[in-house]
Amino acid sequence: MDISKIGRSGFKFIRNKDYRFLIMTGLGFYDKLPDDEYIRRKFKAIMGKDLELENPQTFNEKLQWLKLHDRHLEYTMMVDKYAVRQYIADTIGEEYLIPLLGVWDEPDEIDFKALPNQFVLKCNHNSGLGMIICKDKSKLNVSAVKKELRKGLKQDYYLTGREWPYKNVSRKIIAERYIEDDSGELQDFKLMCFNGKVKCSFVCSNRFSKDGLHVTFFDLNWKVMPFERHYPYMQQGMIKPKNYNVMIKLAEKLSHGCPFVRADFYNIGGRIYFGELTFFPGGGFEEFTPEEWDYKFGSWIELPKGSCL
Repeated sequence: MDISKIGRSGFKFIRNKDYRFLIMTGLGFYDKLPDDEYIRRKFKAIMGKDLELENPQTFNEKLQWLKLHDRHLEYTMMVDKYAVRQYIADTIGEEYLIPLLGVWDEPDEIDFKALPNQFVLKCNHNSGLGMIICKDKSKLNVSAVKKELRKGLKQDYYLTGREWPYKNVSRKIIAERYIEDDSGELQDFKLMCFNGKVKCSFVCSNRFSKDGLHVTFFDLNWKVMPFERHYPYMQQGMIKPKNYNVMIKLAEKLSHGCPFVRADFYNIGGRIYFGELTFFPGGGFEEFTPEEWDYKFGSWIELPKGSCL
């Protein structure tokens, strides 16, 4: 146990109100704080500056504005990893869906014997907590898996960043077929849609390498965009997928009518699979380096007039 590190953290907790807010938020002390006040305080604590909501200019500011003022009921369906499947089938076609192996309300309902040797289990209402990637069922600790799934089901993902579409998702566990690309990983292509038009995209790569996750943004000509957003980018870039233009068309269909949404796809042997839709990447709390790109992305979002509550 590093006593000096604990001491420094304790001193910081006492002296730094923003750090104290973040720690206490994780413990649930501010769960009942109104959305606007919570968002303002968290933005200041993470970004180091006051949140401008009267005349938002940056990408991060506009995402916070959209959390509070752009509340269409269908957004809840669009972030629900189970319910969105029907939207995908109706809008672009069921051939883009990863095959579904099962859906359950509780971990004890899962018949693990009926599942194939490889599969993915995840909750439909959050982002990562409770996810199980099984590559060899013979090595699976079922009790541990159920424990993790219960943690995931228990999480109120809405409270972490006040991303209100998650507030009313009916929580379930889904199982999907395990997929991977030629690299043995699963690179996902995340297309940023501004008022129904893709302006750029990014790729998450090297998740399990010694150098760690890289997030590289590309413009529509597949040129690397020279900035970082929380993670380093690969300056040498990567080969443009042959079906990238198809991904753009699919993303624009799915994002129609939305001021901003990110549409994620996987590319497996030239076949496109839908990943998820995300309205608030990074919760709207991730800095751009250099900062000018926060303003550039912000200029691409045309906020709706008035609000929808």
